[in-house]
Amino acid sequence: MKSRRAYRGMIKLTINETLQIFRDNDNFMILTHIRPDGDTIGSASALCYALRKIGKTAYLYDNPQFEDSYPWIAEPYIAPADFEPKYTVSVDLADEGLFPEGFKGSVDLCIDHHGSNTLYAKNTIVWPEKSSCGEVVMEIVKELCGGLDSTIADLLYVAVSTDTGCFVYGNTTGDTFKAAAELCYAGASNTYLNKILFRTSSKARLALEGLIFASLRYYHDGKTVIAIVTREMLEKAGATEKDCQDIASLPGRVEGAFSSAVIKEVDENHCKISLRTNGFVNANEVCGKFGGGGHKMASGCSMSKNCFEAADILVEAIGQELE
Repeated sequence: MKSRRAYRGMIKLTINETLQIFRDNDNFMILTHIRPDGDTIGSASALCYALRKIGKTAYLYDNPQFEDSYPWIAEPYIAPADFEPKYTVSVDLADEGLFPEGFKGSVDLCIDHHGSNTLYAKNTIVWPEKSSCGEVVMEIVKELCGGLDSTIADLLYVAVSTDTGCFVYGNTTGDTFKAAAELCYAGASNTYLNKILFRTSSKARLALEGLIFASLRYYHDGKTVIAIVTREMLEKAGATEKDCQDIASLPGRVEGAFSSAVIKEVDENHCKISLRTNGFVNANEVCGKFGGGGHKMASGCSMSKNCFEAADILVEAIGQELE
């Protein structure tokens, strides 16, 4: 049953309605999105752990890209090949184009924080005011389990901290800090996790960063900064997908940048784009022109163009926002 409550025109379930869904159902399969990040993995794993804690059977769908992103978090929760789910939940997936590779089917419940959510699921709880999906899941699991324990706190700290860039991105709010503090009081290993997540880099990652910084492109009098990451650059640095976590934040470090993007080559005529802005440019609207979306200050899309053609098209779209 969908609530009639709405937020910015979007239908959303209440916490109580969401809790009732979890109490009334069992054998849950939880989906994470393609190219999984800390928010989708941490949030999904925390939800899975919480459901098991209250006696439910729950697993994560075996996303084939887990190996490229925090495999040590997801591993205890991955579904066996013979698991037959009866209720499917997506976490941090704004639209069906983000379904993990190999998944076919419908979604019974979506838990999300993207204002661009397409309401593809049978039921949806979406809080666009939250900086991460982890903050939404946090409120759910607190009620499910009667509080937080250190395991849930660790998993949700990964979610909240990574989606805010260790609390420095523009989506960070006072509520984000309150959530982080509550997780720390509940036993989150913030010092240990911060070292792993934000202060440890492979040699290949550092080499890749050097190539990215050396090849930055500047537009709109330096207000727009573009990084193009080709397969050749990855090969030269000896980097894999594991070394590409959060590269979207790199070009935005340039002084005076209002918007920045990483355009990553998939093949000769296909690329993925991650756009970040300081709010003067609406990233969601820009990426929406190319079939993508996300948040006002952080969005993504793809283009069937080579990286350099895509850069020209993207810069023109950003320029329209700056006018």
